[in-house]
Amino acid sequence: MVSLRKPSAVPVVGVVADRRTYANLAYLLVSAPLGIAYSMLLTFGVVFGTLLSVVAVGVGVLFATLIGSRLLAGIERRLANAAWSLDLRRPDDVPDDADGLLPLAKGYVDASSTWRGLGFLSLKVWIAVPAVFLLFGIATVLSLVAAPVRYPYTVEFGTVNGDPVTWTIDTLPEAALAVPVALCGLLVVLHASNAVAYVARRMAIGLLGRRRDGG
Repeated sequence: MVSLRKPSAVPVVGVVADRRTYANLAYLLVSAPLGIAYSMLLTFGVVFGTLLSVVAVGVGVLFATLIGSRLLAGIERRLANAAWSLDLRRPDDVPDDADGLLPLAKGYVDASSTWRGLGFLSLKVWIAVPAVFLLFGIATVLSLVAAPVRYPYTVEFGTVNGDPVTWTIDTLPEAALAVPVALCGLLVVLHASNAVAYVARRMAIGLLGRRRDGG
């Protein structure tokens, strides 16, 4: 059975040496573009399929979107298994002996795994958005760690009301101060990344398949 530890169970500093932290970061790195792409594809399919539903083309677009979501859910299932050593199996609630196209289509529509996979893909954007900010945060703190050997330079933390929030480091004391600030920031970002990945992992277990232990 796969053991799932909450992020809070990881020591404050030990998170840096925990290999699961970097598995989570790798997952978030991949999830950032995928989540945004899923949102765009599903929105396009649903909107255009609905608008054209008065004709057969719209129904075809909606059905293609549904089938496409099953294929994408399969990719996500394999990604979750690889990132967290899970054992999520492909759902088997679609009959493989349907006689004809319409019974087969009905089997896909009736399968709960179809809608659970679609739900996961729809929620994935809420993993992708914080993942983008967290990855940006890691890039920022790593640049601060190198401050003693690269100053003077200006680091940008983001924007507030359209104005950039920056720190100009042009003296050695400032550069030395940047290192402990960066290390503290790195701990915060790593713990936040583990928390986001924990939510994504629970989503995958609940929506993407069944494990061999029947869970």
